[in-house]
Amino acid sequence: MKKQKRIAILTGGGDCPGINGVIRGVAKKAIIEYGMEVMGIEDGYDGIVNNRYRKLEYNDVSGILTLGGTILGTSKTANPYRYAIKQGNRLRFKDMSETAIRNIKNLDLACLVCIGGDGTLGIAHKLFKNGIPIIGVPKTIDNDLIGTDITFGFDSAVWIATEGIDRIHTTAESLHRIMMIEVMGHKVGWIALYSGVAGGGDIILIPEIPYDVNLIAEKVIERNKKGKRFSIVVVAEGAKPKGGDIVIQRIVKESSDPIRLGGISFVLGRQIEKMTGLETRIVVMGHLQRGGSPTPFDRILATQLGTKVVEMIEEKAFGNMVGIRKNSLIKVPLKEVAKGYKKVPLNHPLIKAARSVGTCFGD
Repeated sequence: MKKQKRIAILTGGGDCPGINGVIRGVAKKAIIEYGMEVMGIEDGYDGIVNNRYRKLEYNDVSGILTLGGTILGTSKTANPYRYAIKQGNRLRFKDMSETAIRNIKNLDLACLVCIGGDGTLGIAHKLFKNGIPIIGVPKTIDNDLIGTDITFGFDSAVWIATEGIDRIHTTAESLHRIMMIEVMGHKVGWIALYSGVAGGGDIILIPEIPYDVNLIAEKVIERNKKGKRFSIVVVAEGAKPKGGDIVIQRIVKESSDPIRLGGISFVLGRQIEKMTGLETRIVVMGHLQRGGSPTPFDRILATQLGTKVVEMIEEKAFGNMVGIRKNSLIKVPLKEVAKGYKKVPLNHPLIKAARSVGTCFGD
């Protein structure tokens, strides 16, 4: 009798709409078409280190397409190669990769499916080099993964941010205020660019284009003189002034990416209010961008990516991430994904279009 294949799925890093759609796509196709046994690893790589998992039956993944978050849980801090251990008030790091690899091998997996962003997939690449059969799925609201045109979660985040900007417009115009809307975007400005353009932002600030606060103030004053007594400023959390630095909210020592940003809008808002004499208010979209039900686009993309993963497992195309390029599903080597971030090109058509309608980028 042919041995039943067993696969496992984990979700790492920040949560975002669409993860459950991928879990559903992988599990349903694996069970229906190939009779595979599907395991769910709990809380990302923390579940690998501590051997926490459960079997996923068909009914476990039925009805989850519209749910936000992840039914498996996740972790932004767990890294088997630099695992944080607290001893009283002291924090130390230990290489737990041998334990993680042993636990994976004990599960006798045909493949470990890792759903995540650059951090999760960077760890996945290391595990693959250590002999674990792995396939990655691109998950991040930031849309910053190399090798794929788009990541699931991005469209949902843009919709949420755009709706926020739309609602801010009415109060900004009514009270003649400058409204600063801070959106996520640590190292890249995809969310700020897309939601800023979609929401009619007058000023859009992204990490890729360091800003000059004087030019921003001039833009606001110019609009005011023309009778536009309000301005909408959309700013990515990682935006920074020319010759300056990012605004750090706090440091999470146990995380592999310890810097947590947030607050640039408050700093910049105070500067602009002082320079223009116009009342300024701040709205931080924050984790609203990660929450709630995924858009139809992300549900469709998640389903496509999840089902493609099972085909890649059958082909033994390990060490790759499934990606999207020119509307086609492709295989991207994890070593390419792990090289860095996909930044917004300065000649991006959307930047050109925004400039053409008078949008200021602070430069």
